[in-house]
Amino acid sequence: MHPTELLAPTAAECYQALVAKDVAYEGRFVAAVKTTGIFCRPTCTARKPKPENVEFFPTTKDALLHGYRPCKVCTPLTARDTTPAFIHGLLQQLSELPAVKITDYDLRQLGLEPATVRRWFLRQHGITFQAYQRLNRINRAFKKLQSGETVTAAAFDSGYESLSGFQESFKAVFGVAPTQSRQQQIINLTRLETPLGTMLACGTEQGICLLEFTDRRMLETELKDLARRLNATIVQSDNPHFQLLREQLAEYFAGSRREFSVPLFTPGTVFQQAVWQELGQIPYGTTRSYGQQAVALGRPSAVRAVASANGMNRVAILVPCHRVIGADGHLTGYAGGLWRKKWLLELEQQPALSTT
Repeated sequence: MHPTELLAPTAAECYQALVAKDVAYEGRFVAAVKTTGIFCRPTCTARKPKPENVEFFPTTKDALLHGYRPCKVCTPLTARDTTPAFIHGLLQQLSELPAVKITDYDLRQLGLEPATVRRWFLRQHGITFQAYQRLNRINRAFKKLQSGETVTAAAFDSGYESLSGFQESFKAVFGVAPTQSRQQQIINLTRLETPLGTMLACGTEQGICLLEFTDRRMLETELKDLARRLNATIVQSDNPHFQLLREQLAEYFAGSRREFSVPLFTPGTVFQQAVWQELGQIPYGTTRSYGQQAVALGRPSAVRAVASANGMNRVAILVPCHRVIGADGHLTGYAGGLWRKKWLLELEQQPALSTT
């Protein structure tokens, strides 16, 4: 990321961008109008307030915590399209020709600025475009080895020019030599932008096995535990379930989806799995107490155990642990932050645009 992008824009700069409806400032601030109690995107088409009546926040979270409501015109809490057409084109090319190596020269030939592509991948995936390509190739090779191909065939079919270079890269990622990898699994990892912040998603062939906000405490511990349970290595790479996950999450945040059909894979104890399954039975727009959950499980005296298993849920939103509240009606115990729990419950109280 370019150093200047780390600097927050000044209030004067924000106001100028707001008046100009400058799309380049999307994601860098939200504008909150003191006289109406509403906050907007930089590109909102509503009438612009006077400078003295507006304050700026770096995130929607900050605006919400200061008591502002989202604008109904520009809907600042809905996920905006974070994947430009030129990125779609690059990802499509890598999907069709996974062994290809797209260099900075190639990008310029396509009319793209390498620094722009690099910044987008750093922002969305936490790695550069070149690193993304390397992980894409190593993931392809891993799958070829799992299907029975030889190490040599997997290396050269995946775009590696030397066997020794492939073996070194493979061991650096997976911790074992290619010949020893058939006993391992791979867990794919990606980043998703949502109105409530960035999330990490993990998936296997069976389904989504983790969906958490990146600022969740103990996230690193969760990832290590998941890798240990599945005897797997977590690699930033694509997964067949990620596209459906993105689509359905976007619909959920837009208020048009109440149920998810994305396949889930949630390894855990028998009791934990029972608790997580029961969480999925709480209807959209309703809440239960931990005691009510224990009764629903046929374990009325196991309230603490139910609460503990609830907190061990790795798949936020899809397994709706945010719908469980304290017996007195207060919001308690949400690893993503109580402000997010409040926001999710308020979203589910709104009339659906359409029921999916």
